[in-house]
Amino acid sequence: MYTQAPRQIAPAMVPSALNRRHLLAGSASALAALGLASWSTGAAAQAKTLPAYVAWKDANSTIVHSATTIETKRSAFGTSVITPAEQLYIRNNLPAPDASIVADRDAWEISIEGVGNPRKVSLRELKTLGLETVAMVLQCSGNGRGFFPSKPSGTPWTVGAAGCVVWSGVPVRAVAEALGGVAGGMRFMTGTGGEKLPDGLDPKSIIVERSVPASAMADALLAWEMNGAAIPLAHGGPLRLIVPGYTGVNNIKYIKRLAFTARETDAKIMSHGYRISPPGGQGDPNQPSVQEMSVKSWINSPGPDSALLGTGRVQISGVAFGGLHAVRRVEVSVDGGKTWVDARFVGPDLGKYAWRQFVLETRLPAGQHVLASRATDALGNVQPQQRLENAAGYNNTSWSDHAVTVKVA
Repeated sequence: MYTQAPRQIAPAMVPSALNRRHLLAGSASALAALGLASWSTGAAAQAKTLPAYVAWKDANSTIVHSATTIETKRSAFGTSVITPAEQLYIRNNLPAPDASIVADRDAWEISIEGVGNPRKVSLRELKTLGLETVAMVLQCSGNGRGFFPSKPSGTPWTVGAAGCVVWSGVPVRAVAEALGGVAGGMRFMTGTGGEKLPDGLDPKSIIVERSVPASAMADALLAWEMNGAAIPLAHGGPLRLIVPGYTGVNNIKYIKRLAFTARETDAKIMSHGYRISPPGGQGDPNQPSVQEMSVKSWINSPGPDSALLGTGRVQISGVAFGGLHAVRRVEVSVDGGKTWVDARFVGPDLGKYAWRQFVLETRLPAGQHVLASRATDALGNVQPQQRLENAAGYNNTSWSDHAVTVKVA
């Protein structure tokens, strides 16, 4: 990791607040126009072509569910640690802004609030305040939802709404220090996205704005590079808030405002969206918010679509990660969880927020076998066998959901 010391910025005027209240009207038609009112599943989803704004992605490695939800095929993960941009999943709560915002990336401005000297800062200025790089798992909180028999609403992801990505940018803590430090009593770090909001809607009902504990600032970045290149528009360029260990929705794309606040935002995506609700229930502020990721693993090869395997030595491989904590152990079962054997890690260890590739070489006799993996993090938390049933299919971390059935000749 390479770090530059922060420098001080002279204070400037804080931009006026956004008009927070518009008349709520025509919401159904507006959402339909945005393509957010319905989901596609199954074979029909796989038959769709890549939307124009992600036409550069590898069509053979992805499953298109909708214009804003694109999954990485399990078979495409391979055995390298880093997920290439052309294979990485897409989950956008709103359509991407116009491509003009990446024409002059350095001119992009972000409002920093809740600090001693609040002001707007350009991306050009941010690049002078420090530099760090972090490898981390980016995962949609609904990853694995497609395994739920209750068929919760939302995209029916299997394992492909995740990837391991390298981000580069300025540490949020360095920006806060350069602007006079975080003001007293600020318990949360709140990020606001810069997507264009549809007309006729209350902004708070649709805006992508999330709050995480202020302690997350310790490792958070304002990032402008992904896997060594400028962040593509589809993944939040020119500037994205990166909060390692937290689910994807908390890593705000096109970030236009970063505020340290005394309370969580009252935007609907925070107050009612991404909440752990009981089956059949609706989200509300009293329920746990979807934030930190839990320990998780799955097998990529052989996968559920593998051809009939021949008898002899079989190499079982996959990925494991611990969310906020490093993954310390992965076990593999070839009999549906009756017995377990330790797998070994392969490839580089890129830090506690990245995933680790694991492998187990074994011999499988002729017949049908149920392959599964379970991970343990540095605190001793073990990936559970049973999923956490909830209304939206969030935080589904059970190893049994990800089990793979293979046949050996």
